[in-house]
Amino acid sequence: MAEEHPRRLFGTDGVRGIANREPMTSETALKLGRAVAHVFKRRDGRHQIVIGKDTRLSGYMLESALTSGICSMGVDVLLVGPIPSPGVAFLTRSLRADAGVMISASHNPYQDNGIKFFSNDGLKLPDRLESRIESLLVSDEIEHLRPTADDIGKAFRIDDALGRYIEFVKRSLPREADFQGMKVVLDCAHGAGYSVLPTVVRELGADVSVIGDAPNGTNINAGYGALAPERLQEAVLAGHGDVGIALDGDGDRAVFVTARGEVAHGDRILAALALDLHRRGQLKRGTVVGTVMSNFGLELAMREAGIELFRTPVGDRYILERMVADGYNLGGEPSGHVIFLDHHTSGDGLISGMQVLELIKRSGTPLSELITCMDPVPQVMRDVTVRDKRALDSIPELQRAIGEGESRLDGTGRILVRHSGTEPLVRVMVEGRDDSTIRDVAEKLAGVVRAAIG
Repeated sequence: MAEEHPRRLFGTDGVRGIANREPMTSETALKLGRAVAHVFKRRDGRHQIVIGKDTRLSGYMLESALTSGICSMGVDVLLVGPIPSPGVAFLTRSLRADAGVMISASHNPYQDNGIKFFSNDGLKLPDRLESRIESLLVSDEIEHLRPTADDIGKAFRIDDALGRYIEFVKRSLPREADFQGMKVVLDCAHGAGYSVLPTVVRELGADVSVIGDAPNGTNINAGYGALAPERLQEAVLAGHGDVGIALDGDGDRAVFVTARGEVAHGDRILAALALDLHRRGQLKRGTVVGTVMSNFGLELAMREAGIELFRTPVGDRYILERMVADGYNLGGEPSGHVIFLDHHTSGDGLISGMQVLELIKRSGTPLSELITCMDPVPQVMRDVTVRDKRALDSIPELQRAIGEGESRLDGTGRILVRHSGTEPLVRVMVEGRDDSTIRDVAEKLAGVVRAAIG
C-alpha cells in the first residue's frame, strides 16, 4: 500500500523546514501572515489572530515576520509567547480570535522551524484552506490590499496566557481528582511545555521531579523528550518514580515510561484508555480512531473488546477530522498523539498525561499492568532519504516489490510505503507475525526506494 501527500508547501503538520531557508524565511512568513489574515477576515469589526511559539531561537524572527504580515492586512495580533501547540488552539477559541498560529517544528532539531494554523474553533486547517493559503502566496491577488492609518493592525501581549491554559488542562479531570501519593518524573524536552507541565502536575499534588526544563534556544529535543526517552527512563528508575511523562518540543504529544523503566508504546496507551472509557460507557459509538500506522495488535485488542478501530492517513489532523465528522471522542497515533475530543480540539500531551495519571490513580493499577491489554505485532520501520517526492505509485519496480512482499506475508501482516509529510523521507513499514520475514521485506523495499529516488 502506498500513500501520497501531493501538496508542495504544507505537509501533514503545517509548513516546516530549516529556519532562514525557504520556506522558513522571514519573507515567506510575512506572506503567510498576510494570506492567513485575508483568509480568516470573515466578519465585521476588528479581527485578531493568536501567535504562540516553542523555545527555538528562530521563533523570534518568524514571530516578528508573521506579526508584520498579519498587521499589514488590518488584523490585530495576540502574542502569547512560548506555549504548547494545544495551548494556542485553546486560546484561539477562548479569546474568540479569528485564527491561531503556532511557530514550532515539533520534534525536529532546533535549526528547523515550522508554522501551523488553527481555525477559530481550535481545529487544524483542512486541505482546502491550506491550498487556498498556498495559492495566495504565489499570486498577486491580495497585493493591492494595504490598509493605512488606524486601519493597520496592532500587536498585544497576553500576559496571563499560561495561567489560562493551566486551568484549562486541569479542567479535563474530574473535580475530585488529584495525584497525591504519586511520584511522577517529567521530561519537558527543553520545549514549549517546560514550565506548564510541571506546574499542572505539582498543583494536583504529585511529588514531581523534572528534567529537560532549561531551554536556551538551541537545546530543544536535544537528547530529551518524546523521541529520546532514555534519560527519562534512567530518572524514573533512579528516583523510584511511579511513572514518567515526556513531551515533544511543542507539547502536543506525550510518551510514557513505567515504574520499571520501560517505554510504553503509544498504541498500548491508546488501548488502555479506550478500554477504560468503554468499560465506563463513555467511548462514543464504540470506536477508537487510529491511523494506517497503528499496530495490528491494537486492532486485535479492540476487536476482542467489541471496539471498532477506524484508520485514517498519518497525521493527527486527519484523526481529528474523522472524529469530528463521525462523532467519535478518542483517537491517537503510535507516536503519542492522543485526542480526547470531550476535552480539546487538539492532540495535547498535557491532557494525555493527566488522563493516564488519573487512570493509574483511580484504578490503583500501575502503568506496566494497564498496558498489558495489548500485545503489539512485530513491526519494522525503515526511513529512506529521497531527492524528490515523486508519486510512489508511478514507480513500477516499487509496486512490484510491494506485491511480492504482500505475497510473502500471505495475509498475516501489512505493508505501508509513504512519503513523510514533514521531512524528505519515504517511510517503509512492514508488520507481521514472523520477525525475520518482515525485516527482509522491509530491507528489500527500502532498497528499491533508495535505488529509484534516494
